[in-house]
Amino acid sequence: MNPRQMKAMMKRMGITQEEIADVEEVVIRTRTKEIVLTGASVTSMTVQGQKTYQVVGEPKERPRKHEETDDEAGVPAEDVELVMSQTGCSAQQARKALEECDGAPAEAILKVMASR
Repeated sequence: MNPRQMKAMMKRMGITQEEIADVEEVVIRTRTKEIVLTGASVTSMTVQGQKTYQVVGEPKERPRKHEETDDEAGVPAEDVELVMSQTGCSAQQARKALEECDGAPAEAILKVMASR
């Protein structure tokens, strides 16, 4: 089948395909490693409202760097940042609220908001 016929058939089936320009790198993160594709070619395809991506490139694997926790209580830095961004409080207030709420960011946000 020639490319023109293929394109017409895809259009009749409601499939659209688009090349994503200027892709610098694609990173796939797992719990233990990262797969990095630099200079990758990425194509987006939409079929019946479902979007999928096709990535073509030379992969390089590297171990994943885990973000460190903020203090001895084991409150993740990203949770502290989330509470701070949602409430406008200090890092110390956010950390204290997270510790009091057993590390639940949503509860900590509500606690900080209620204390104002």
